[in-house]
Amino acid sequence: MEKVINGYPYIKLTHTPLPQQDLLKESSLFYSEMDKRRSVREFSDKDIPKEVIENIIKTASTAPSGAHKQPWTFCVVSNKELKKKIRKAAEKEEKESYESRMSGQWLKDLEPLGTDWQKPFLEVAPYLIIIFKKVYDDEKGEKKTNYYVNESVGIACGFLISAIHKAGLVTLTHTPSPMNFLTELLARPKNERPFLLLPVGFPAAETFVPKIERKKLDEVAVFYE
Repeated sequence: MEKVINGYPYIKLTHTPLPQQDLLKESSLFYSEMDKRRSVREFSDKDIPKEVIENIIKTASTAPSGAHKQPWTFCVVSNKELKKKIRKAAEKEEKESYESRMSGQWLKDLEPLGTDWQKPFLEVAPYLIIIFKKVYDDEKGEKKTNYYVNESVGIACGFLISAIHKAGLVTLTHTPSPMNFLTELLARPKNERPFLLLPVGFPAAETFVPKIERKKLDEVAVFYE
């Protein structure tokens, strides 16, 4: 069923409300599943069907965006030589950051996570997904404004990370700074800026993650009743 509103076609929303008891059940189940998600730095090189990655990206692209501009590009890298180049460039920036750019407090805050400038996962993980934000659209040389770009791309990345976890895979939010080398290595146009890099794959056979806790509900939420 369709109708025209303000000269534009609209379709009827398909939505089946859940009974109250199912609302609680489904929200609890989803929370329990997502609470198992962990950032992983030790990957297996086990292959993943390309179709799985395609489905994950399609899921990310269902995210809302300012004026429905969808200002994102997902660059998927599986080529071993290109992954090697990305690792080399990323480690160069990371080494400088750890040795001179990061404050003492920043480095101390990272200690419990066991991070350093070496990033072997950039080569080991079967896929790297590099998300670029489109600062503006370029339509045959004409600039077209995009709105709420950072917010839109950030939401899409949240969908992407959730989809990766739901598919039974793991990832890590990696932001080598600065990230301009990704623009060059991936030959992206001047209207795009690197936003986030996600290695995607299975965890290594024996993987350990930091024993840390997430903040409790009363530390992250305020209810006005």
